Amino acid sequence: MVSSITKVAAQSFSDSTPARQTGAHILLDSLKRHEVKHIFGYPGGAILPIYDELHRFESRGDLIHILVRHEQGAVHAADGYARATGKVGVCMATSGPGATNLVTGIATAHMDSIPLVVITGQVPRSVIGTDAFQETDIYGITLPIVKHSYLVRRAEDISRIVAEAFHIASSGRPGPVLIDIPKDVGIEECEYFPVEPGSVKLNGYKPKSKGNIRQIVPALELIDQSKRPLLYVGGGAITSNAHQQITELAERFGIPVTTTLMGLGVFDQHHSLSLGMLGMHGTAYANFAVMNCDLLIAVGARFDDRVTGKLDEFASRAKVIHIDIDPAEVGKNRLPDVPIVGDVMFVVEQLLERAKQLDLPTDSKRTSDWLARVKHWRQEYPLDVPHYPDIISPQEVIVETSRQAPDAYFTTDVGQHQMWAAQFLKVGPRRWLSSSGLGTMGYGMPAAMGAKLGVGDAQVICITGDSSFQMNLQELATLAQYGIAVKIVIINNGWQGMVRQWQESFYQERYSSSDMVPGMPDFELLAQAFGIKGILVEDPSQLSSSIAEMLSTPGPVLMDVKVKRDENCYPMVPPGKNNAQMAGLSKRPPTEVFPESGICPECGHHNTQKANFCGECGSKL
Repeated sequence: MVSSITKVAAQSFSDSTPARQTGAHILLDSLKRHEVKHIFGYPGGAILPIYDELHRFESRGDLIHILVRHEQGAVHAADGYARATGKVGVCMATSGPGATNLVTGIATAHMDSIPLVVITGQVPRSVIGTDAFQETDIYGITLPIVKHSYLVRRAEDISRIVAEAFHIASSGRPGPVLIDIPKDVGIEECEYFPVEPGSVKLNGYKPKSKGNIRQIVPALELIDQSKRPLLYVGGGAITSNAHQQITELAERFGIPVTTTLMGLGVFDQHHSLSLGMLGMHGTAYANFAVMNCDLLIAVGARFDDRVTGKLDEFASRAKVIHIDIDPAEVGKNRLPDVPIVGDVMFVVEQLLERAKQLDLPTDSKRTSDWLARVKHWRQEYPLDVPHYPDIISPQEVIVETSRQAPDAYFTTDVGQHQMWAAQFLKVGPRRWLSSSGLGTMGYGMPAAMGAKLGVGDAQVICITGDSSFQMNLQELATLAQYGIAVKIVIINNGWQGMVRQWQESFYQERYSSSDMVPGMPDFELLAQAFGIKGILVEDPSQLSSSIAEMLSTPGPVLMDVKVKRDENCYPMVPPGKNNAQMAGLSKRPPTEVFPESGICPECGHHNTQKANFCGECGSKL
């Protein structure tokens, strides 16, 4: 991508005659012009010229730098800031190990399409390629996991590069952009021609916002003809801020809505049309619906394997409309009958406007039988919240936290607690922050830190597990230093919980290296060691009052909740099975799921229509 901006054009954006400035000054002033307020980072040798200039910017109140205790914490914090606010997150690190410590967080943002500008220091230009001290080709290392990359060769290019980076990161399908700056470029002086936000034009890069009108009418025809439609909504709808449009579409045509892990919050889960999350640990009724629908409307979703289960049996008798801003996703895993490339919000608005023009029916009589069936499934197969007399269940912790903090922003780490949180939290748009595609343990607390700085007075709660929390527990120091009022809830079962569940289910209970009790710290004392309030909860009678205490205490709080050790997360679609073949259901799957096919009422296996016996369990059909 090459910008067409010239010095002459750039100069028109300058407030006065250009002055000579260092590359470091140009970088930070450019960030300020892009309305960056917080930068998350950690200094080091190659990036010191930038940090030296940052000292001046901070002293004037132009920028705020948050010193993390590990570079991975910086990129996760920038990620959390971006998810919660919808703005571009910014982080910085030095060359070599500083830059490589960002890689996991960059990959996390890339998989979940999160807009980041990642700035790394690099060794001076004259020694690049000589294996100089702390030299690493971070440009090359990150090529597969960024949307675009820059290695800055001249200080005079920095203003343009920053403007391009923000434009690329935030437009189309968002993603991380890397800017690698050699140390001597930060020191180098040149005439500074500011490039303002929104002024760049990149040849060959023009993401589509509106869908092709020739696809809108066929999509509406499928919707109008369907009797069992289903909206399958992913993270692209969150990015597009399309929650109002999707709600209007669902209500107008009487279409139930299920979301992916990334799509949580885009549709009110208290709504009568909401089916919650689908997929491996989705609700039974969402999975039954996707197996039995005759039209699947995929909106900003990518047919991920954790959603589809056995792909060739996923909504196998349904027509498919696929709406996505990234043409590479449309047809990648499932060929749609009507593909629509465009921004989700704009495309859904087009569908609604065209439906009005065509005067399509607005009632849901056509889908009334379907909605009644889905309602029946929801009543027959509810999510279970177990209660025990002398031990706390993990689900109870999630439900009670949600009850006391209904409007909070929630971050999670990865594992059983993540899936329980996805099942039981009722969140609004941008209030669910979780590493979904990469599944990064250690994400939750630094992401919460970034989110809290982005949303101000709103409550931010991190739901984590004892194993995930230990991945980045050093960021307690960052919370303490800046008084960032994040509340951390550790669902402590003493295991790598999801690993243990899989070992129990698929590896004959061989619990290899998943028990975390040996060596586990006292989390309450650990919090106190950082100067943070710690709370230990072991008795069910303490749970409600302890959560209330946590939420009412100023500043950061860590609450360690000891829960039932061997609780499993259900329902669960085992690998290689279709979405009707869920383990952990309280009763067998309903026979009306594909009644005309060979779905086994005992195990949910999809047999051929002519089969007399189930090929999976041998039951008579």
